[in-house]
Amino acid sequence: MKILVLNCGSSSIKYKLFDMTSKDVLAQGAIEKIGLSDSFLKFALPDGNKVVVEKNIPEHTAGIELILETLVSNEHACIKSLKEIDAVGHRLVHGGEYFNTSVVITPEVIARVQECSDLAPLHNPANLKGVAAITQKLPEVPQVGVFDTAFHQTMPAYAYMYAIPYEYYTKYSIRRYGFHGTSHRYVSKRACDFLGLDYHTTKIITAHIGNGGSVTAIENGKSVDTSMGLTPVEGLMMGTRSGNVDLGAITYLMDKEHLTSADVSELVNKKSGVMGVSGVLSDMRDIDKAIAEGNSRAKLALDMYNYHIKKYVGSYVAVLNGLDVLVFTGGVGENQVGVRQYVCDGLRYLGVAIDAELNAKTRGEEVELSTPKSTVRVVVIPTDEEFMIASDTLDLITK
Repeated sequence: MKILVLNCGSSSIKYKLFDMTSKDVLAQGAIEKIGLSDSFLKFALPDGNKVVVEKNIPEHTAGIELILETLVSNEHACIKSLKEIDAVGHRLVHGGEYFNTSVVITPEVIARVQECSDLAPLHNPANLKGVAAITQKLPEVPQVGVFDTAFHQTMPAYAYMYAIPYEYYTKYSIRRYGFHGTSHRYVSKRACDFLGLDYHTTKIITAHIGNGGSVTAIENGKSVDTSMGLTPVEGLMMGTRSGNVDLGAITYLMDKEHLTSADVSELVNKKSGVMGVSGVLSDMRDIDKAIAEGNSRAKLALDMYNYHIKKYVGSYVAVLNGLDVLVFTGGVGENQVGVRQYVCDGLRYLGVAIDAELNAKTRGEEVELSTPKSTVRVVVIPTDEEFMIASDTLDLITK
């Protein structure tokens, strides 16, 4: 059973082709800068070498057509025919309150996703372009949608509602939805498998931290709270996103700087966070370098970044009334030694203890960091959202 996974952004398409019988990745790559003159396809060969194909890719259908051609090309073929593709799984960002699980894509599903586009204007329309392109190029192949928001639909109302007039919830569906759900679901399940624990009786906090980041409290296999909100801006301080900010400060800035709503969106999404505070780039490697060179603002940015993670993890311990497993994942969670050490040091009151030497050498691998004396199991689990999408797709098309 071969399943193609697509993640279509506004100007990009990431893809992976899985053989679900062997769980092997047969092909993976990405198209960047769709609609621009310097668009290109970049993919990895089995030996690890990268190939870049520069080509004019005006829109998503042309991009997906190029991906499909590459999969069966004479030079780089990984399958003999497109007929070997049994299904396509799509990352769909926002399912609103309509979807609490992955679904086979039908015209009715597409209509519902379109209704949610106001909640994710940069993502949902792009996701649906991928669905439309596959419908055009491979009309007989079943397609499945896996939603970033679905896993968090188990949150209770007191966790997802905002304390604004209730009419705005009924009129515009304004509430906390949360994101990174596919990642949180994958790493929490995988952590329990790795540790030999029952997923449905375990209290877990997952920290998906990178350029974007979120923390989720999971009880008995269900998300009960998460740090991102109506949009991915809320919650943690991120690479270029502000995270939580007093709304009074925003309205004050709007008056002082004569900012429009579009200006504010640009400010809190693309000019804030680690980059905004440090004045350096948002990549943690650049921040570490700047700190080593004596940049005090870079040090402040890192201190703020770490503190926000610790604060959310600590608050979710209270939400869960205890903690069995803490999971680090994402680009920072899997690779930044100092972030993990800082957060775990802040949980010593719980009896959290990690092996500092093991933590110092752990980067991008599945490992337990906690010592035998620790009252909480602490693990690093590299996320694999694409495999989760492929697994959901397989489950749905074989039912």
